[in-house]
Amino acid sequence: MRAIYILPGLILAGALLLSSVFIVDEREKALVLQFGEVKQVVDQPGLGFKIPFVQDVFRYDDRILGLPTQPLEVTPLDDRRLVVDAFARWRIVDLEAFRRAVGSGGVDAARSNLDKIINAEIREVLGGVNSQKVLSEDRTTLMNQIRDNARAKAKGLGVDVIDVRLTRTDLPEQNLEATFARMRAERDREAADEIGRGNEAAQRVRATADRSVVEVVSEARKQAEIVRGEADATRNAIYADAFGKDPEFFAFTRSLTSYERALQAGNSSMVMQPDSEFFDYLRTEKAPAAVPAP
Repeated sequence: MRAIYILPGLILAGALLLSSVFIVDEREKALVLQFGEVKQVVDQPGLGFKIPFVQDVFRYDDRILGLPTQPLEVTPLDDRRLVVDAFARWRIVDLEAFRRAVGSGGVDAARSNLDKIINAEIREVLGGVNSQKVLSEDRTTLMNQIRDNARAKAKGLGVDVIDVRLTRTDLPEQNLEATFARMRAERDREAADEIGRGNEAAQRVRATADRSVVEVVSEARKQAEIVRGEADATRNAIYADAFGKDPEFFAFTRSLTSYERALQAGNSSMVMQPDSEFFDYLRTEKAPAAVPAP
């Protein structure tokens, strides 16, 4: 009979013992609540104890958590809208404050609240600078400022914002086409300027070449006229010398030259008086006497 009561007692005692013991993983922290009031904070891994059926254990992730924000539009000082999204890393550091802030919502509620805080800081910080600074590679200062402001506001949630990084900073889709059109117009203007400068340079080269051609041709003609004049002078000197030595022979050779030029092959018609001096040597019945050798 006694064994009948002992066995259920042992089972009940074992159940009470098991329900009073809990294990905290090294990746977790735990809160022991009694009727919604915090009775114990367990921030070290190992075994913990609680009052069965009266106290409850709530576990929270002790690792560094990530939070990708949704894309949002910001308007910098130069009124050039940008689409920005970020990635934040955070961690629960104060379990009691975290429980008071999010209640039974846990990590999901904390993410929602933290997302609002970070988005508000992104709008505030990026709205105070020009878009050129936001789009430049040197924007670490802006990200650190967003992180520090979000960290200060997130203390009430019992979390620490470790880092905030801007993962994308782009123009909105409706602005991309206008931006590309403006870029194309700028490139077309630059191309037109280059073409204009090239045409101007080509015109200068052509003008220089034409001037050089004129100068070279003029100089060649000048030299040709000089040579021709010198040749004519030499020829006239030779003629004069020949005329001085034998006027009759000179007249004869000049007449032969005239006949050669006037009486070409084919039919040549000439109208002149029969007694013209042009026919003096043609009317001679006999050949002139041989010209003595000089």
